[in-house]
Amino acid sequence: MADRRHPLEKSLDYRFADPEILAQALTHRGALGTHLKDKLPVSRVAGNERLEFLGDRVLGLVIAEALLKNFPEENEGAMAPRLAALVSAQTLARVAISFGLAEHIKVAPGQRADTAETAVLADACEAVIGALYLDGGLAVAEKFIATHWHPLMHADTVPPKDPKTTLQEWAQGRGLPLPDYRVIDSSGPAHAPSFIMAVTVEGFPEAQGQGRTKRLATQAAATMLLMKVLENAK
Repeated sequence: MADRRHPLEKSLDYRFADPEILAQALTHRGALGTHLKDKLPVSRVAGNERLEFLGDRVLGLVIAEALLKNFPEENEGAMAPRLAALVSAQTLARVAISFGLAEHIKVAPGQRADTAETAVLADACEAVIGALYLDGGLAVAEKFIATHWHPLMHADTVPPKDPKTTLQEWAQGRGLPLPDYRVIDSSGPAHAPSFIMAVTVEGFPEAQGQGRTKRLATQAAATMLLMKVLENAK
């Protein structure tokens, strides 16, 4: 008998009892109502926002517990930036790329899911975690998270600083005024808002970042500006 599993299930090392849960996790809200030909249909019920909401909480819980076990000598102040870095949109997108998630995400015509510069990849990765939890329980979700996050957790022996702090210290170290942040746009429904923040440092072009909260958008903007200034320094 032919293997009728969705190709992504092999990458996840898990077979869904309810394929519709995986379909929903892979359906961006922009794809609802479109007709896409694939082995797994677009969810007819909803997009992946609810599963993303759940996956975000599951990921945070699992990573927080893992940090307690792996860094027993660190206090909360040291573990907090580790947690923030490990659950950030950038890390989620990086993990999503590592197991080939982008090609399976259903998006609206003209929308892209294959770039880490959008929230589509990160959101879908969280939704997949939520789907694994709903279909298989915490042990299944924890196994997936451990597989993909354990190497990242031990990549830095020193607790990472958040991008906003790093950018501020970089500017101060060069005698420049503090970075200036401003809101460019806020949109989306109350349960799934989206913010775009801009940041400038004297003498450097503006950079922008997007996130589900102002804090996340601010961090994303700081990350983008850091990437630009470091690239120019090479």
